[in-house]
Amino acid sequence: MSIESARARTLSHVDPAEVPLQAALDALADPVRRSILRDLAVHDDWTRACGTFDLPVKKATASHHFAVLRAAGLIEQRDEGARRLNRLRREEFSKVFPGLLAATIDRAD
Repeated sequence: MSIESARARTLSHVDPAEVPLQAALDALADPVRRSILRDLAVHDDWTRACGTFDLPVKKATASHHFAVLRAAGLIEQRDEGARRLNRLRREEFSKVFPGLLAATIDRAD
């Protein structure tokens, strides 16, 4: 088994329809996570790798934030070589929680 395939297996994606409202609110409550979502909102899908975000936290903490966003159904991730690329799941999330994402990330903190 290669290292990349083992790493890719650690990714699990939740259907936003299975996310409790409280989990969605908790994910959106953190300013670092909102900054990740805002960044993804203005870029094309799969163009932003985790390491390219300018975040005020250490790598391990950033990884935690990405995992929380993934678990809340807000982002999808895929591995491409050594990079982990991200996509905002705006449409899927907004079907379950209409207006919540827009109200949260489309305004300044």
